[in-house]
Amino acid sequence: MIMKKLLLLLKPLSVSSPPFHLHPQIIQFLENRHKVNQDAINICQAVLRKKSVEWKAVRRSDLSQPINDVDLVVTVGGDGTLLQASHLMDDKIPVLGVNSDPTRIDEVEQFSDVFDATRSTGHLCAATVENFEQVLDGILEGQIVPSELTRIMISVNALHLSTYALNDVLIAHPCPASVSRFSFRIKEGDQLCSPLINCRSSGLRVSTAAGSTAAMHSAGGFPMPILSQDLQYMVREPISPGAASDFMHGLIKHDQKIVAAWTCRKGVIYIDGSHINYTFQDGDIIEISSKAPILKVVLPHQLL
Repeated sequence: MIMKKLLLLLKPLSVSSPPFHLHPQIIQFLENRHKVNQDAINICQAVLRKKSVEWKAVRRSDLSQPINDVDLVVTVGGDGTLLQASHLMDDKIPVLGVNSDPTRIDEVEQFSDVFDATRSTGHLCAATVENFEQVLDGILEGQIVPSELTRIMISVNALHLSTYALNDVLIAHPCPASVSRFSFRIKEGDQLCSPLINCRSSGLRVSTAAGSTAAMHSAGGFPMPILSQDLQYMVREPISPGAASDFMHGLIKHDQKIVAAWTCRKGVIYIDGSHINYTFQDGDIIEISSKAPILKVVLPHQLL
């Protein structure tokens, strides 16, 4: 791979002190996480200084415009940092995730009776600080190539949203205690692939293969092969589904789309979590498909 420019996207560092009322071990844990993340940033920058590439570092919180004019994006943080980068990337530039603070199993076991000592999951991150240089060299030498991950395209009343989801989309009432009312069906072009399903529930979630091991799996869904172009959908907590129960969870094939008609006064589309969201209203039509541009991601070998 001929590489001239590289963008290093960094997870923001916490600048506030932990609340004084926390358990001393929790305070020590949080302070250590801060140090580990900063050390990871320093190590990655030191590695890049040795390479014959032009690069610049940007804090995740300072990134708001589409990423252009680089040959590779390296994110240092966890899956959240990689997800944020993906929302500003097209299908041409690959991204490599570096997990700056991997979970330590012995630490989780040690503190299990005191607090949750889980650190960063980094499911999509192919590198840590220990092997970052090795993975980067493999990319530079063409020995490691990115995979193409499916993303989700969303439209409201036939207008495409500007953000593509890499993990999942949740359509729900803005108040989690309120019922979401909607109808949906699956279509292939103009052909109907399911009957019209009328729902009263906690909303509708649609995930990619990459996101099928996240919230979808936690809700009872199934993991999908990482390179699948299909989507998985699930109606959350349906109220008395009756005869429609067989359609509360299933697949949307790569050449299909799910079309939902919203029948509540308010609704919100959440993309890859809560930070990116779009509001809509009663009578709006939401279409979801896998027709979004793919994202090139250097994946951990265990996912392939």
